Amino acid sequence: MFFFGFASGMPFLLVAGTLAYWLKENGIELRNITLIASAGMAYTLKFLWAPLVDRWRLPLLGRLGQRRGWLLLALVVVTAGLLLMAQLTPDRLAAFVWITLMTAFAGATLDIAVDAYRVEIAPNTSQGALVATYSLGYRIALIVTGALALVLADHVAWPVVYRVMALVMLVPLAAVLIAREPDVVRVRAETWARGLREGVVEPFADFFRRFGGGLALALLAFILLAKISDQSLGGGIMAPFYLDQGFTKTEIAAVSKVYGIWIGIVGVFLGGIAVARWGVKWPLLAGVILGAASNLLYLWLVGADGDVWKLTVVISGENLAQGFQGTTLVAFLSALVNQRFTATQYALFSSLVMLPGKVLSAVSGGIVEQVGYGVYFAITTLVAVPAVALFFWLKPRLVLADDGVATSAAEPPP
Repeated sequence: MFFFGFASGMPFLLVAGTLAYWLKENGIELRNITLIASAGMAYTLKFLWAPLVDRWRLPLLGRLGQRRGWLLLALVVVTAGLLLMAQLTPDRLAAFVWITLMTAFAGATLDIAVDAYRVEIAPNTSQGALVATYSLGYRIALIVTGALALVLADHVAWPVVYRVMALVMLVPLAAVLIAREPDVVRVRAETWARGLREGVVEPFADFFRRFGGGLALALLAFILLAKISDQSLGGGIMAPFYLDQGFTKTEIAAVSKVYGIWIGIVGVFLGGIAVARWGVKWPLLAGVILGAASNLLYLWLVGADGDVWKLTVVISGENLAQGFQGTTLVAFLSALVNQRFTATQYALFSSLVMLPGKVLSAVSGGIVEQVGYGVYFAITTLVAVPAVALFFWLKPRLVLADDGVATSAAEPPP
């Protein structure tokens, strides 16, 4: 799980946050940077092709197993995409954007396969440990693609940086070859129509059967809003912000992409301890509130004029909060999944988590150009208020079973 988490984290910044630095240095306008870097929107739409990953055993690669076959395919495509981005460069912008979209699509597919592998490889009682281990690998990948990439970019050309990142992808690729396939019995549909129903219709029908229409819709609304504050700082807006406040790429790498990631790992394990001690629900609420409130720290950073001490304080609070929230939210989403439809349901939940924030971040450049960074950060905090209100409505109505699947409190667990 450590290496699979590392694999999931590698392409994420290379098609969004880190890419934005490359685009800005090539003279691309801010509004276009945030639009191009929103290729990460593929991660919010992955539920659309998750049924394919759930049901279709790949030719040839399928000999490794349902999950490992898809893991290997996605890793190969991500690696090839990074090499092609290095070859094309933003000077050939149209082709470069298409390859970036392909790489983001492969990275999102990798996420689907890794999440399904994690849920299937161990019981619910072990998911907390797996989430923490996965998160450690994921955040170390963020150090590599954030800090290491930015430091390298101060000394070598960006195409060389992306070729190095492609080379690093060989590590998780080797891990796929030595990992074992989850022991899950998969029932093959006898006809195409039954396969379509089982793969596409049943995962969603199961969710609404277990919770009932009203509770299911409220859950989906909560999932949509729970992480909007965090996700709204993606899409490339933070790279121009840091540079506009007078920080060098090396300073940003050291504080935000190295120190900040390790603080985030502390938050991850604090979240895991909180879930083990108090269950999922109350730590989940704390995570939503802390994650949203931490965005206000960036108001203090406006006009910092290269003050690294201020940057360190802000990154400490923001990454600690986001690490805590990330662990509690993943534990919550994992508890909602029926293992009969692992990849599809988890992909839907994790896609919905990212969708509103990604939409907001895609237009963030235009908003900042109109109202400034300070107002934008305030907006990203306030949009989390409905999620807090929904939590208190959901809490008495939802049963999260330690063993089995979550249900409505009005119905006994299956």
